[in-house]
Amino acid sequence: MASKIKSIIQQTDYRGVLTTSWLERQGISRTEQGQYVRSGWLDRLASGVYHFTYAKPSLFDALSSMDSQAGLNYRIAASSALEVHGYTHYVPLGQPQAHIITPVGAKLPGWMREYDWDMALREHSPKVFDGSLGVTSVERNGMTLRVSSPELAIMECLLFAPEHYRLMDVFYLLESLTTLRSSLVSQLLAHCSSVKVKRLFVYMAEKANHAWLRRLDLSHVTLGSGVRSFEKGGVSIAKYKIVIPKELAEYE
Repeated sequence: MASKIKSIIQQTDYRGVLTTSWLERQGISRTEQGQYVRSGWLDRLASGVYHFTYAKPSLFDALSSMDSQAGLNYRIAASSALEVHGYTHYVPLGQPQAHIITPVGAKLPGWMREYDWDMALREHSPKVFDGSLGVTSVERNGMTLRVSSPELAIMECLLFAPEHYRLMDVFYLLESLTTLRSSLVSQLLAHCSSVKVKRLFVYMAEKANHAWLRRLDLSHVTLGSGVRSFEKGGVSIAKYKIVIPKELAEYE
């Protein structure tokens, strides 16, 4: 039996999770899985989910495992993605948050939503962006993570504001993104269905006066009609038909 579990250790990252169905596909029966728990090789994280006894998985470890074992296209998004890419200056107060985007109709498993992870889990399934456009893979601590690119991640921050982010904080983030790829930004804006995201993004990019802004192709970007208000009693920006917090409008 020991040879089987050692083979599993060689096939997968020891920090991840192991599902019953995946273990069965590797030739380890449910009876044997129970024996590995009793002998101290595995701990049961939830029904049908295990981890190696000596390595408690993080949320990102579990996401990577579920993607590789079950082909579930979850991805790390918004400010969480920016942190993975190295933009660590944005540190939310309290417990770190992990914003995860799941495909429509493919929610995270119940055990993953209920487990006490190292980060507060925030699950989203927006239909605003176009499939895999702007999605990339990042190697981190030996694990492969599906992550929104910085270009997509900052737009996701705008999508989740003001419920999860203050617009002023999103602007601080965008102001630091001096190397965004104008071609990808143009594509994302053209395929984005949220008028809110498009108006706020172009307004903020213009306010930040980034060099990449001048290379954007906005010929296929529609900004819709009617005023969008994001702050009661805020400041009206006529050019983009938005009402925003005073601190953002007056920031220089």
